[in-house]
Amino acid sequence: MGLSVTFGILIPFIGTSLGAAFVFFMKKQLGRSVQRALTGFAAGIMTAASVWSLLIPAIEQSSSMGALSFVPAVTGFWIGTLFLLILDKTIPHLHMFADKAEGHKSKLAKTTMLLLAVTLHNIPEGMAVGVIYAGLISGSAEISAGSALALALGIAIQNVPEGAIISMPLHAEGKSKTFSFFGGVLSGAVEPIGALITILVSGLMVPVMPYLLSFAAGAMIYVVVEELIPEMSEGEHSNIGVLMFALGFTVMMILDITLG
Repeated sequence: MGLSVTFGILIPFIGTSLGAAFVFFMKKQLGRSVQRALTGFAAGIMTAASVWSLLIPAIEQSSSMGALSFVPAVTGFWIGTLFLLILDKTIPHLHMFADKAEGHKSKLAKTTMLLLAVTLHNIPEGMAVGVIYAGLISGSAEISAGSALALALGIAIQNVPEGAIISMPLHAEGKSKTFSFFGGVLSGAVEPIGALITILVSGLMVPVMPYLLSFAAGAMIYVVVEELIPEMSEGEHSNIGVLMFALGFTVMMILDITLG
């Protein structure tokens, strides 16, 4: 695995770490409107990445199937969706504005379950980066270095505010700035780990690359619809969330087209 691939799978983690570092420089916790806006931006990027970077390439790689070229994309998409549904119902976690935890009943601390919620959110992002870089390494999936970099950068951009959304509330609840920073960093650690595992597995399964690409897309869309859209629409004046969703979608679309 070359340096460019190693750097590529670390880019999203770097984004999360930069966002977590905001706790050292900002005195006040992010307001609810700001958090809704940032969540909408993240949702827009993840949705665009699922379409432009994952589903469309999956369909294009199955073009030899003719009218049935949608089959791998649809199949992988549903498997990814159901996979995240199982994790969502199994892992105890607490979303940012929720009062009740999801998953199996647990006596874990609130901060731990908040971190688990973000970790759950980051699993499909790590898989997406891993799959697209696995396609690049194989050389047989018609994925360019630019398109792989575009996906990694897009996820990193939305991870910056995400890191802040984790570290700053932890500090507001009385945790030290250092603990809060490492909490935010830890929430993003699953991404390079997930990407590396996916690359190793994908290397053995190049013929099913379209299924893997759409699997990652289904997992990301599940997170968007189940978690991010409700959070960005929470409360009054949620138009900012919608506008930031559109901005995030646009940014990711531009990255994919210009770099891919």
